[in-house]
Amino acid sequence: MDSNTRQDQGDTQERPVWHAQDPDQVVRHWESHADGLTTQAAEQRLEQHGPNELRPPEKAGPLMRFFRHFHNILIYILMVAALGTALLGHWVDTGVILAVVLINTLIGFVQEGKAEKALDAIRKMLSPRALVLRDGHRREVEASSLVPGDVVYLQAGDKVPADLRLLNAKNLRIDEAVLTGESVPVEKAVPPVARDAPLGDRLCMAYSGTLVTFGRGRGLVVATGQTTEVGRISTMLGEVDSLQTPLVRQMEQFGRWLAGVIIVVAAATFAFGYWVRSYPLDEMFLAAASLAVSTIPEGLPAILTIALAIGVQKMARRNAIIRRLPAVETLGSVSTICSDKTGTLTRNEMTVSSLRSREHHVQVDGVGYAPQGGFAEAGQDINPDEDPVLAQALRVGLLCNDAQVFEKEGHWVMEGDPTEGSLVVLARKAGMDPQTEQGQMPRVDVIPFESDHKYMATLHRDHDGQGVIYLKGAPERVLELCEHEQTRDGARPLERAWWEQAMEEVAARGERLLAVAARDARPHQNELSYSQVEAGGFSLLAILGIIDPPREEAIRAVGQSLEAGIRVKMITGDHLITAQAVGGLLGIGGGKKATAISGHELDHMTPEQLRETARTTDVFARTTPEHKLRLVQALQHGGSIVAMTGDGVNDAPALKRADVGVAMGHKGTEAAKEASEMVLADDNFASIAHAVEEGRTVYDNIRKAILHMLPTNAGQSMTIMMAILMGLALPLTPVQVLWVNMVTSVTLAMALAFEPSEPGVMKRPPRNPNAPLLSGFLLWRIPFVAVLLWLGTFGHFVWMEEVVGTSSELARTVAINTLVAGQAFYLLNLRLIYQPVLRGWAIFQSRAMWLAIGILVLLQLAFTYAPVMNTLFGTTPIGWEDWARILLFGLALFIIVELEKTVLRRLPWVNTD
Repeated sequence: MDSNTRQDQGDTQERPVWHAQDPDQVVRHWESHADGLTTQAAEQRLEQHGPNELRPPEKAGPLMRFFRHFHNILIYILMVAALGTALLGHWVDTGVILAVVLINTLIGFVQEGKAEKALDAIRKMLSPRALVLRDGHRREVEASSLVPGDVVYLQAGDKVPADLRLLNAKNLRIDEAVLTGESVPVEKAVPPVARDAPLGDRLCMAYSGTLVTFGRGRGLVVATGQTTEVGRISTMLGEVDSLQTPLVRQMEQFGRWLAGVIIVVAAATFAFGYWVRSYPLDEMFLAAASLAVSTIPEGLPAILTIALAIGVQKMARRNAIIRRLPAVETLGSVSTICSDKTGTLTRNEMTVSSLRSREHHVQVDGVGYAPQGGFAEAGQDINPDEDPVLAQALRVGLLCNDAQVFEKEGHWVMEGDPTEGSLVVLARKAGMDPQTEQGQMPRVDVIPFESDHKYMATLHRDHDGQGVIYLKGAPERVLELCEHEQTRDGARPLERAWWEQAMEEVAARGERLLAVAARDARPHQNELSYSQVEAGGFSLLAILGIIDPPREEAIRAVGQSLEAGIRVKMITGDHLITAQAVGGLLGIGGGKKATAISGHELDHMTPEQLRETARTTDVFARTTPEHKLRLVQALQHGGSIVAMTGDGVNDAPALKRADVGVAMGHKGTEAAKEASEMVLADDNFASIAHAVEEGRTVYDNIRKAILHMLPTNAGQSMTIMMAILMGLALPLTPVQVLWVNMVTSVTLAMALAFEPSEPGVMKRPPRNPNAPLLSGFLLWRIPFVAVLLWLGTFGHFVWMEEVVGTSSELARTVAINTLVAGQAFYLLNLRLIYQPVLRGWAIFQSRAMWLAIGILVLLQLAFTYAPVMNTLFGTTPIGWEDWARILLFGLALFIIVELEKTVLRRLPWVNTD
């Protein structure tokens, strides 16, 4: 039996709740003991449970992935176009169309071939080596050889090699941000916790792939490989299906509809011409093929790809790196953004934001580790140095501290505990220099912070021999050791109820609490013992409120998103009160208090309740990877197009399931990046708003291209059909049809892919993703313009041939130039789909459009006057009076379409969003 099979069987068993069991129970369950496993027992278990590795998924080979990209209705339409041109003997055109097919396929193959690397990235997260107890001796082994029942040692800097039930913990803190999103390392303990405790509250567990930041510990391996928490995420990621983008769905629907129309119209025309008009069979076959070729928009897939590629380049310039091409357009239809909190909406840099002494309530400005900011009380700037209590509180925070904050390559960085780092920054903001303060009041002894007593104490003595003990820690613990509270006039008895009320007020704002206190030392005291601190007698100086502050640019981006009709929801592993407070600071909820719910409440909801909660709730706290994935699915079930942002391993399944997964470039894990469609190079939530704007622009430009190509093709088809119905000579030969299609696609329609954003693009609501590509206004505009083009082209041809009596070559040359002139003037109308293009001179704000028209003029002059072109296409030179009528028709079409815009904007039932 191979390891994969064994692992599968292990997955189907019910998972024991190790965090709710005593250490002795867990040791007995795995038949282990204080000396660890024997080497023989470990080898047997390795055979039974398999290596401590994440198994690779089955993958399609490169050839299969390449050919999968041909399974697309647009590709089928292009193949039909190639077949049609081949049947007509136009091998150059066949080659061009097949080249478009190949380019499309290669772009898709290269862009999407990377999408399945997410599992590989997670696999690399397991620690390569581990310190384990075997045969009663410590030894370093390959992490892949760990088995359940092994005793593993942990120390600062280690990556946890497997899921462990802790047996011993000494000041052990583990950074679990990659699994829970918690911004602060978690203090670990040995006692069991509640059975239903969320992942972030299982203090007696150490999970594979997380990082030990402080202290040391010892744990028993309870899960390896695929059965670990990170292994379960890997399994979830393999089971999550990526969704089709709205544009792909719409283009497939549009392609099926267009293919049906082409077949019906070509067959009906062939039947009418052959049986009713008695045209020769081969002539009617070529006419029907010509009709089909004229209807198929050969350039549309190429324009679609180019518009998306241009969107990719524009987004890259705005720090949004697109990994999958269709995600560009999907961003434009996003209606809900689900964002992780830590490092995405917030800075992931702990900052002291408030300081409460007995006489002062001080707000602290400035965020992050840069010591820039000030102090204010009741809106008035203050200097903490002028108040002895505030100055002493800042000094305690600075000296009872092991963190360092310094400038490196133009950026302020912190080494040590993030909370302690925030205290160093606070003192620096008040003008205190750490080296100077340490020199004036050197440290003599220290009691390090331990989770058992929840405080850190230091003994200091100045150069006159006067000693003082500084204390900082959890407020409830520090209060127990205080007898007095310090004021400007000296110490007075502690009013505990007042301080507890103050703590509640600070905590209600989502701030983490820390208390600082001081006490005079005994004369000539050189050592500090635990019993001396526990004797109490301290004077309480202040309560500090610490937050992971929101990014300023994220606050603006949330406002822009709400203005664009996009709801922003925060899904985090952090505590409920903290999450709700940060949500309020960010403006999530649209000015109202953000509604919040804890992850464990989601566990008992029915699917219907979950969908309603997902729709109405703004903030989700204490969430697990399963919660994030279920919330994304619930929102999608309600019709939302969901963008999910995140940076941790825990976000990867939800990133993959979301319509657009957005990973952080700097602080994001490789697993998150590989599961996403977009990576933010600057880790800036604000870049998403820019990306949404570009996505909406791309969709607008694709619609403009369709609005330009379909009336053109329809006008050509109507011209050919009417000629057959009336028994006239064809106004356009098949080779001339291909010329018009390819030239106008390459020049005019291609220019639309480069169009800048329309005014107010971020003021309108997201489009309905279920709405067809052609609906409402577009279904009117396409036939309206098609009829105008047909009237000008067919009318001019009939007038030249029947009234003036010119040759068919001259009539056809005039007809083709009339059609192309109409298309060029109509291109100017499309600078703005709904608004007048002359207002604000918008018509002159697109360089690409005028460049395309200039190239088209040169091509049409060559088509009309170059002898070689006359021979190839059966054209002949025309006179200036013919050009005058052609340009007059183009101008008339431009004016009529502008008038149509004006009328439609005033009709209440016409949606011009």
